[in-house]
Amino acid sequence: MGNDGGSIPKRRELVKNASRAPTVSELKATALESLAHAWTHCALSGAPLDLETVVSDWRGRLYNYEAILNGLMPSDDPAEFTPASLGITSLRDVAKLKFSKNGDKWACPISMKDMGPATRAVYLVPCGHVFAEVAITEIQESTCPECAEVFDRDNVIAILPTTEKDAQKLQKRIEDLRAKGLTHTLKKGKSDKKKRRLNEGAVDEKNGEKVARDDQKQPKDADSRISGINNPLAASLTAKVLAEQDERNKRRKLASEAVGRRSEVARS
Repeated sequence: MGNDGGSIPKRRELVKNASRAPTVSELKATALESLAHAWTHCALSGAPLDLETVVSDWRGRLYNYEAILNGLMPSDDPAEFTPASLGITSLRDVAKLKFSKNGDKWACPISMKDMGPATRAVYLVPCGHVFAEVAITEIQESTCPECAEVFDRDNVIAILPTTEKDAQKLQKRIEDLRAKGLTHTLKKGKSDKKKRRLNEGAVDEKNGEKVARDDQKQPKDADSRISGINNPLAASLTAKVLAEQDERNKRRKLASEAVGRRSEVARS
């Protein structure tokens, strides 16, 4: 360290670069990069977004429908990051978005602006059609320009909002809906339906106790489990996930039975 012609750097010289505050342009670049990632990757799985099947929660975050569906299915291998951890407890908590295309690009059907981090975009509940915010602001209509479905201005949802004002507006909206027993998609909450089903059990004539109905005891096959899904694509994806889950359960059962048989042989 000494007598070699060198010098010992002082602490302030070592840390002066690390302590430098980022410039405004650097902060903007970082924010744009983060927004671009959110526009192209599922907020749950991190996989590339498929805008053909994308869904959004009340905060305007984007997800692949299949990722949400997989996350909501019961599993023996609980994931660390689940829809429930993001406040999504059922498919009623996400809206299926309907993007429009201009050639090979996703674009607003009114303004023709490309959909992405450079455009402030919104979607309408309940129909899910996506537009540039400026287009919906200018037309001042109460029906969707694409499907003519009536919507309320409170149900114009900002996609990936970047301002505190937009975030607070969405927060107030969901609080008001929950107070009315409604979800993000304006449908009744799951808990009320579940309570009604539980109260529909038959009564045992001997002791007056409620017992489950026969059809509640029987496991439902994949067809009956997707019978209430009207969207063909959603039904197809749901059937696929259910089939995979059934296959995993079947393999686990067979493996468990095999272990049981080996144990009996070993004991004998």
